[in-house]
Amino acid sequence: MSMGAYDEDEHERREEKTSTVDAAFDDERTNYEGKIEYDSGDSTEALLDQYKQMQSR
Repeated sequence: MSMGAYDEDEHERREEKTSTVDAAFDDERTNYEGKIEYDSGDSTEALLDQYKQMQSR
């Protein structure tokens, strides 16, 4: 089979592979415990001014 050739068997094989659903994974949500801290730094107005400068370039 040459490069780029695609036949009916390959199509069926890929279709069968992608149509199956793997339900063997744990679908429970993970609970994270901890603390998040962030410093927003600039005020909203300063951030909007910076955004406008970026858009004008």
